[in-house]
Amino acid sequence: MLKSKNILLLIPFLWIIGCAAPQPTPAKRNLAIGSTAKIKTTAYTHTEAGGRKNALGSRLAAGTVKSASADWSRYPVGTKFQIVTTGEVYQVDDYGSALIGTATIDLYKPSQLTMSRWGVRTVDIKILAWGSPEKSLALLQPRSKNHYVQEMISNLQKL
Repeated sequence: MLKSKNILLLIPFLWIIGCAAPQPTPAKRNLAIGSTAKIKTTAYTHTEAGGRKNALGSRLAAGTVKSASADWSRYPVGTKFQIVTTGEVYQVDDYGSALIGTATIDLYKPSQLTMSRWGVRTVDIKILAWGSPEKSLALLQPRSKNHYVQEMISNLQKL
């Protein structure tokens, strides 16, 4: 049996554990349009396994609005954001298995060189528009054989 002194020592520890609940995802947090958030970013290019097409079947974009890949249960397809330091605007139109369950966003870069130069960075992004969880679900349903797609579907259904 624990002595009362030992129990008192455990209370702060148990309180800390109880407060260590996972942080809500941006989609659940419903960040207001125009708000900013610190996000880990990586980069990818069309010479990697996914090729030149995004998950929507169209060409990866490198123009005024660039393609981005993310977990669609955190950043639904169509989510548009701006990187504060560079002014670049991206729209989520792709997803990748390594991103599922993370808040990381993978930014499309048009070459190996620009991809390598970007590397991994934590940046402030400004939310310009939220995408559609409903459209994300509709696009993912036919692909539900993949375990990582199943995870996104399950998380989207909880929103």
